[in-house]
Amino acid sequence: MAKKIGVVLSGCGVMDGTEIHESVLVLLAISRAGAETICMAPNVRQHHVINHLTNEESKGEIRNVLVESARIARGKIRDVTSVKAAEIDALIFPGGFGAAKNLCDYAFKGPDCSVNADVARLATEVHQQQKPIGIVCIAPVIAAKLFGPTHPQITIGTDKNTAKDIEMMGAKHISCMVEDIVIDTEGKLVSTPAYMLANDIAEAAQGIQKLVTAVIGLA
Repeated sequence: MAKKIGVVLSGCGVMDGTEIHESVLVLLAISRAGAETICMAPNVRQHHVINHLTNEESKGEIRNVLVESARIARGKIRDVTSVKAAEIDALIFPGGFGAAKNLCDYAFKGPDCSVNADVARLATEVHQQQKPIGIVCIAPVIAAKLFGPTHPQITIGTDKNTAKDIEMMGAKHISCMVEDIVIDTEGKLVSTPAYMLANDIAEAAQGIQKLVTAVIGLA
């Protein structure tokens, strides 16, 4: 039976949602591995909307995280509240600022951030059931906040300020190049820098492919 891999999206677009290249690379790697994807997102309002042509906020525009994420999932997506850990064999979080703005508020509060309650519930259930979690780009801050007390080893690449914040939340940051991954074998957490370091999609693909392979191997 094909393994079922949950993929948590946070909108559509690097500045205010899911990093599209990262999410597509994750979905492609899962498909090529013969696994099944279950896409999901919280049914909440985006923190704000960014015009990706100008990189300026679109004042007064309102978008929904689940609705926007459905663009990436081609409509086949579920509200994260409806997903139980028992349904999936692993969970993967692509990056993009949406992970730090919509799934949690790290972008605004740093180490004092909080994680969306429904996302936290599912990720904690998966972790407690000793199923693997993949975290891409900036998404490791979510794992640091949720699992920091167990001091997991994770990476966001080489950014010193973000690494410091991760360690303030209790996790241990491991410097890592774009093509590599960091595996916390005890906690079954797999992380890769992707666009925290990548200059193009080909560079991001190297680490993401390794991450998906590792996550499915641990599932």
